[in-house]
Amino acid sequence: MNQERIVALLEANPYAQKAVALVGLVLLAFASYWIAKRVVLRGVEAVIKKTKSDWDDVILERGVFTTLAWIAPAVVAYYAAYYFSEEAEGIIQRLLLAYIIALLILVLGRFLDATNIIYSRSARSKELPIKGYLQVVKLVFVLIGAIVIFATVLDQSPWGLLSGLGAMTAILLLVFRDTILSFVASIQIATNDMIRLGDWVSMPQYGADGDVIDIALHVVKIQNWDKTITSVPTKAFIETSFKNWRGMTEAGGRRIKRAITLDASSIRFIDDALLERLQRIHLLSDYLGEKRAEVDAYNAQQTFDRECLVNGRRLTNIGTFRAYVSAYLKTNPNLHEDMTFLVRQLEPGPKGIPIEIYVFSSDIRWASYEAIQADIFDHLLAAVPEFGLRLFQEPTGHDFTHIRRDDPPALEAR
Repeated sequence: MNQERIVALLEANPYAQKAVALVGLVLLAFASYWIAKRVVLRGVEAVIKKTKSDWDDVILERGVFTTLAWIAPAVVAYYAAYYFSEEAEGIIQRLLLAYIIALLILVLGRFLDATNIIYSRSARSKELPIKGYLQVVKLVFVLIGAIVIFATVLDQSPWGLLSGLGAMTAILLLVFRDTILSFVASIQIATNDMIRLGDWVSMPQYGADGDVIDIALHVVKIQNWDKTITSVPTKAFIETSFKNWRGMTEAGGRRIKRAITLDASSIRFIDDALLERLQRIHLLSDYLGEKRAEVDAYNAQQTFDRECLVNGRRLTNIGTFRAYVSAYLKTNPNLHEDMTFLVRQLEPGPKGIPIEIYVFSSDIRWASYEAIQADIFDHLLAAVPEFGLRLFQEPTGHDFTHIRRDDPPALEAR
């Protein structure tokens, strides 16, 4: 009896029918979402977890299937809209269709993100990152999706809206100027292999000096050695200069370029006393034997006053020191023999005479490289006095404190 009254009440009141239909539609939509998420999605997760491949796990983690589950209630509501009036049916269906299109764009974006993660795990990703290109694809689909959604809600053809974009080309170019420039820069960077993930890059104008950790459409992120992160516009790698240390890594050698500055007043010819002391250095025994024989043979063929030291050829302490530095470096197993190996004298200046060492260490790790370099110069700096040479150093406070105040000036002493 109660059921008959309820049916009669509903038949007499059309608004009550609509309310009941709406409640039933909502319950049916929630039921479809529950089935899609609790049954279908869990079944998909179980299948994916049993597979040996990793790419499907990434797609699952990025929420691609979870987003798809939200389409189920929209589809149910779309086909159930005929319970309402014809006017309401059209509006509801257009709104639901726009909602479904937005969800599909979101699914596509998450799928592209998963694609980038899957690709980043391959060795090829460091040479040719695709994140920037995927961002462009995502942007294009978002723009197209926005036009289609707008046309769907207005019940207009999307081609008509697209044809009207011709007049807006100048505005679009202005709005997306940075995006277009960044996209072109990304293509040039990839084509010319300018930077890769993991490259050590230095850009002083941006305060960046560290490893490239991300290459996106608009910015390249560089983690500096102090663990800060600098975001550099992608187009800056085309417009400005930068230094990429990848060549050093691939070559397997890191350059050591440093000079020892000698006091010019300490340079002199080698006398017998100094020669006797230097002959005790085992790294110089062969060099001194060959050089003495060469010098003596040359001088024996000449006629000049042998009491004058500048006549003929003679060994100098700075030249012998250069020979010792070269012989010492050749005994170091941490230096590359196949790369540039040079010990040279640079142009004398107001701060002395530089003896520059230009070699490459075989260990390119920062800490090891610094240790190798320090060990070399620790030894050479300590060895300089053995050759009768002095290191150049500008006067310090310690030097001035040792000047006796009662000593007359040099001019008065004369």
